[in-house]
Amino acid sequence: MSNGNGVTATLSEAVESVKETVAGVGTAIATTAESAVATAGETAAKVKEAAGKRVAGARQGVTRAKAAVKKAVTRAKGKLATARDQAKAEADALRRKKAAKAATGKPAAKKAAAGKATAKKAAKKAAPKVAAGKVATKKAAAAKRPATKAPARKAAVARPAAKKAATRKAPAKKAARARK
Repeated sequence: MSNGNGVTATLSEAVESVKETVAGVGTAIATTAESAVATAGETAAKVKEAAGKRVAGARQGVTRAKAAVKKAVTRAKGKLATARDQAKAEADALRRKKAAKAATGKPAAKKAAAGKATAKKAAKKAAPKVAAGKVATKKAAAAKRPATKAPARKAAVARPAAKKAATRKAPAKKAARARK
């Protein structure tokens, strides 16, 4: 196929040159692609590792939360059981107390009434003594005053005790004025 002008050699060199250029470009592209893939692989590995750490941390958090909830529930159950037992004991005690009170209710009522009657009697006994003491002081005060004729008193109108005491003193003042 050669015509002797060296066309074949020139074409062969050109083809070789293109082949080398393509190989160089291909190698460059392959190297860049490999580098990109490697970088992407490293990034993916880092992301995967970070995600794994986050997942592990979240699992640990969930485990801790479960343990805390379980502990709180156990404590609450214990407190409720204690409260239930105390309530039952208190209810039983109240039932027993009520039953005992019902069995001895009438004598207890009589005792209470007797106690009230005793208190009333004591109050009645104390009241005359106090009144007697007041009367004695009034008598002593009257004995110190000179004897004067008391003016005639008007009919007493129903008034409180304090006003009666005031009216009793008024005639004494009038008598003292009359003496002057």
